Amino acid sequence: MLKNIFKSLTFATLLFAGSAVFSQTPMETPPPPLASPTLTIPEVRETVLPNGLTVAVIEKRGLPLVTASLLIKSGAADEENRSAGLADMTATLLLKGTSFRTATQIAEQIEFLGASISSGAGWDSSSISINTMKSNLGRALAIMSDVTLRPSFPEKEIQLLKKQELDSFNVSLKQPGALLSYVSSIYSFGEHLSGGTPETVKSISREGVVKFHRENYRPENSVLIFTGDISDEQAFRYAKLFFGGWEGAPDSKEKNEVRSPTVSQRIDIPLIRRILVIDLPDSGQAAVGYTKRIDEGRTICSSEFGNCKTSHIYDAATVLNSVLGGGYSSRLNQEIRLKRGLSYGAGSGFSWRSSASNFRASAQTKNESAGEVAELLKIELEKLGKSGVSQTELVPRKAVVTGSFGRSLQTNDGLASQVSNLYLYNIAPGELNSYMNNINAISEDAVKEIAMNRITGGDIIIVGDSKLFMEDLQKRFSNQTIEVIKASSLDLNSNTLRRESKIKILQ
Repeated sequence: MLKNIFKSLTFATLLFAGSAVFSQTPMETPPPPLASPTLTIPEVRETVLPNGLTVAVIEKRGLPLVTASLLIKSGAADEENRSAGLADMTATLLLKGTSFRTATQIAEQIEFLGASISSGAGWDSSSISINTMKSNLGRALAIMSDVTLRPSFPEKEIQLLKKQELDSFNVSLKQPGALLSYVSSIYSFGEHLSGGTPETVKSISREGVVKFHRENYRPENSVLIFTGDISDEQAFRYAKLFFGGWEGAPDSKEKNEVRSPTVSQRIDIPLIRRILVIDLPDSGQAAVGYTKRIDEGRTICSSEFGNCKTSHIYDAATVLNSVLGGGYSSRLNQEIRLKRGLSYGAGSGFSWRSSASNFRASAQTKNESAGEVAELLKIELEKLGKSGVSQTELVPRKAVVTGSFGRSLQTNDGLASQVSNLYLYNIAPGELNSYMNNINAISEDAVKEIAMNRITGGDIIIVGDSKLFMEDLQKRFSNQTIEVIKASSLDLNSNTLRRESKIKILQ
């Protein structure tokens, strides 16, 4: 027995010693990323039906699957502030009943076909999509056409959805991360909440939903995109059969404005313009964000080149985001999570509009370290503007962008989404074939220019239990004015965010 114990101890000792030796071995430098693969996206074939509906087809053989996605160029931007959430609710209710099918029948018939159907709304657009076997495409399109053209918007479904939304608010309004998102939309981006507020959701009526659908779900305001195992002849025939009778509105108007390119120029302003704290007592964590509205969006439209093209800041901002907060190896995640263990994850992102974009870098952390995380966000943003980024770092971060883009094109859904974005902003679909080259051509100077000129002058917003971090935050930002609003006094329907006029300012 002693012999067996000795053997076990000897093995454990050797194992520990071996582990120590291996742990001391210096890590080899990872190999450089491979060159981006060359992808050629099939030609987008297009026709316009007599009712004004644009139909686009991208044939992609290999699997007998088809995606049909209907883009409606109206979303939350087309609703009034007092009815915030209307676009999202309208899109959701499309699947809750038509003149010929109940919500249950829609779900059962789609399931019987082995297909899927979804609908939703964003800031600039709404959509309805189906994924199905090629052999079932006709029957799936019949359902898609029905929910788009003939939704009945049953009152009981509206009331049920409103109850679900209000229940969701009861939870989200107590969550630091959700509150950070809500507050930044109003405080930094100057937008109402696309999902609405409890007050606006309560006020939405069936008449309002019907009106929004009638005015915005129009063929001349829409694009039907087919991707997958389908020819253009088949797609055009299906489109005419199921959507050819869709009648447009007599008072339709062109929504896309013509804009001239923005001239880039150096703006000498401090990185942080304002600091806002939303005091949420007894919150388990704090959410910390840096937010900035940028007055240049996804596209530039000009009569000089006929249509619209991708904004010159879009590609550079995409690469900057990959460096700063776009993934596990990005700077923010390295500094905040991996080096200091202050968060489970930190990141950043741009939300693109036609004529503007919203930038946010954020992390969740324990309340006591909220000030430290806010300072780290500031430091990393300043470093990008002052020191820029080296080619050694830039090359793999570009590879992350191009790799993600390439993967998105491997599915019918992903390909349809990419094409939808271009149609939404009137960009020629052929630009997809130049995207990877455009990303790889971005220079260190282009990234530095975005950091210096576009994302400076933003806001630090912290949502959490202020008594646990306020003293430290004041020390770290001693030259800044800190504004505090109690969560109990927060009004998400007001541009000032306050139910009362009393404002607490800490110098």
